[in-house]
Amino acid sequence: MTKILYINSNPKAVDQSFGLQLGQHFLEEWLKNEPDAEVETVNLYKEDIPLIDEVVLSAWGKFAVQAELTAEEAAKVGRMNEILEQFLAADVYVFATPMWNLSYPPLLKAYIDNITIAGKTFKYTENGPQGLLKDKTVVHVQARGGIYSEGPAAQLEFTNNYLQSIMQFIGITDYHHLFVEGMAATPDRAEEILAAAKEKASELAAQLTTSAQLA
Repeated sequence: MTKILYINSNPKAVDQSFGLQLGQHFLEEWLKNEPDAEVETVNLYKEDIPLIDEVVLSAWGKFAVQAELTAEEAAKVGRMNEILEQFLAADVYVFATPMWNLSYPPLLKAYIDNITIAGKTFKYTENGPQGLLKDKTVVHVQARGGIYSEGPAAQLEFTNNYLQSIMQFIGITDYHHLFVEGMAATPDRAEEILAAAKEKASELAAQLTTSAQLA
């Protein structure tokens, strides 16, 4: 049975977000093809996602010398470990993200900092860092109001490039990008654009579930 972790970094309601509508459609299509798949949702705006701050850095420093943690330090790194273990237990990761000011909502970066941990998802070697996660799949579902897949603004597309790079850094190379874009630039075509993106999402869900069943 496939375990899917759906990581939502958008605080909007589904009916107010093109990206969340696309993400929900992708999950529905996956479940049509694999009804026994398990979907667990992480809503970054409704959960405690620790930041790397002075408390966390102090705790990590104490780990290195096996010193005792304060109650606050233990609580923060304990929560980070819960997030990491939940991530490690999944087979497929679906990230639903908006593009805000050419970047991500800050909570997504905080989440990535909780799962990019030396010795757990990557390790340092004499040949450089090496990712430790194998046989995992990432689907990045993204909404952006302008056109960033081509044309003059393509050079400003940092978000998907970053997520794909950090996933490769931790060992995940089976990476797919679903995007819905241009709704703000051409609002009269917004529903048409979303419908086309949903068709691509259906195709990808069919492709990935077929691959999972053959594996």
